[in-house]
Amino acid sequence: MLRMVLSLALLDPTGLAEVPQRSVPPRRVLTPDGDRLGYALVPRPYTGVQRLIGVLLGRDPATRTTVLCGGTVIRSRSRSLVLTAAHCLYHDGRPLRQVVFLPGFDQGRPPFGVWPAVRTWVPDQWRGRPYSAELLPYDVGLVGVMRRGGTLEDTTGPGLRTLATRRGTSLRGLDLLGYPAGRRYPGTRMYHCVGDAKEATAQGPGVLVTQNCHAPSGGSGGPAVYGEEVAGVVSSSSPMSDAGGFTVLARLGGRPFSRLLAGADTWMRHRQSS
Repeated sequence: MLRMVLSLALLDPTGLAEVPQRSVPPRRVLTPDGDRLGYALVPRPYTGVQRLIGVLLGRDPATRTTVLCGGTVIRSRSRSLVLTAAHCLYHDGRPLRQVVFLPGFDQGRPPFGVWPAVRTWVPDQWRGRPYSAELLPYDVGLVGVMRRGGTLEDTTGPGLRTLATRRGTSLRGLDLLGYPAGRRYPGTRMYHCVGDAKEATAQGPGVLVTQNCHAPSGGSGGPAVYGEEVAGVVSSSSPMSDAGGFTVLARLGGRPFSRLLAGADTWMRHRQSS
C-alpha cells in the first residue's frame, strides 16, 4: 500500500504549472507517445467516451478569476448531471459562481453548446473549510445543468456509469482525461494518460494513486475512466518539481458519493418537472 505524503497539493486550475524535464520516469509511462508527465493528445475528432468529457468554468467572486477544470457527463435519471472535483466548485472554501459546462470542448469550440449550472453539490466536508489532505477522499462534486430543448444526455448521448470501488481496490489501465492548461499545454485540447492505480489511504472512502501520470494544472475534475465506466476524479498531485510525480484520484465508492448522487439526481428531477 502506498503512503500518502504531506507534500500533496491541490491542482490549481488557474495556475501555470512549471513543467520539469521529466517527472514520470520513462519506464513508468504507459501512454503511447506519452510526454514527460505521462500525457498524450487525444486524436480528433472526439468520439465515444470523449464526447462526454468537457471543460467546466466557474468564477471566483473574491478573486474575480475564472477557474478551469474538467467534467464528465454521468448516467442519471435526470440525464443532466456532470461529475467533477469538489475543489473545482469550492475555491478556498468559497462556492464558485456562473458555473458552465462545455461538453466535447475542442480547440475553443463547444460542439454541444454551453450548459449553465442551476445547482452544484459537494460533500459537507468541503463547505467553508480550508484545504487539507484529509479532504482528498471527498474531493468529488456534481453539477446540475439545464437549458431549453432537452436534457444534457439528449445532446451528448448516455453518460458514463459510475464504478463504486471499495477501499483496498487496485485498478489497472485507467485512462485519465482532461484539459491541462499552462506551460506546454493549451487548455483547449483533450489529453489523456494511462495509469495503474493503487489504494493510498484507508481514511473515509479512500483514494487511488497512480505513479504513471503526473497531472498538471487544469487537469482537476477530469475522469479516471475504467472501460466504459468512471472510477474516480483527478484530485491532486505531488509538486511539479517532484522527479517521481504521481496523481491522486478521489474514488467514487462509499456512502458520501452515493448519497451526493442520489440527492442531486432527485433535486434535478423535481426541478425539471416544476
